[in-house]
Amino acid sequence: MNKKVAFIGLGVMGFPMAGWLSKNGYSVSVYNRTTSVATKWLDTYAGSMASSPSTAAADAEIVFICVGNDNDVLEVVCGEKGILSGIKQGAILVDHTTTSAELAKELAVKAKKHHCEFVDAPVSGGQQGAENGQLTVMCGGDEIIFNRVTDAINCYAKALNLLGPVGSGQLCKMVNQICIAGLVQGLAEGLNFAQRAGLDAHQVVDVISKGAAQSWQMENRYQTMLAGQYEHGFAVQWMRKDLAFALAESKRNGSALPVTQLIDGFYSEIQDLGGNRWDTSSLLARLQS
Repeated sequence: MNKKVAFIGLGVMGFPMAGWLSKNGYSVSVYNRTTSVATKWLDTYAGSMASSPSTAAADAEIVFICVGNDNDVLEVVCGEKGILSGIKQGAILVDHTTTSAELAKELAVKAKKHHCEFVDAPVSGGQQGAENGQLTVMCGGDEIIFNRVTDAINCYAKALNLLGPVGSGQLCKMVNQICIAGLVQGLAEGLNFAQRAGLDAHQVVDVISKGAAQSWQMENRYQTMLAGQYEHGFAVQWMRKDLAFALAESKRNGSALPVTQLIDGFYSEIQDLGGNRWDTSSLLARLQS
């Protein structure tokens, strides 16, 4: 495959993800709304900087997107200087943004009209996973098209799976966020309980993490939570965006999400405490306030 790719969006996730592509021999053209970020990327990695998403996509075999929300995706894909105004026929658009499943399906239709293909590919693993090239990537799309992008995505993935047709990746990411929300709330309640019961919370975690209570969140977040440090992961504002997608989808498919609904409200309280940009483990701060 032609190793020319484009990467649109160099945030805390996209910056290292695009970097892994460069380090693995891909010719990477990057675009970011804040030009200084793209300049910083070029100071770190080999590649080129484009003046618009359209220009970045012009010669690329695969165009990757990793931006903030549905509106951002629509702007960089369908805007006046968007990807679809410059992308070549036969190229593949891979969206790593967490969006609604409906938007993924809409983008697939738009891509087809431009004789291109589309894969929705949200990720899990946070900034740490992106920097270490250890992301979990959940995809929706045609299997033949998926197979054409796996080598590139594997540059920054530890796990990569096709879940079904377009939109399936986004639906899987919703399940991921539903499960994380419950785990973090349980951990926050447990740590708060331990402290108020007069126990050494660090010792408690050392004991229970050897048993059935163990989780990634416990292993990777309990120490920063106990230290009141909430700058180590996925921001509350983005978690609420993701949970909103899940809650809306649950109304469509008839599933009950009472715990998710409750924890979404807890995150709203965290925002009221000024924690919009705190990481999701800040649910403990609400219990201590």
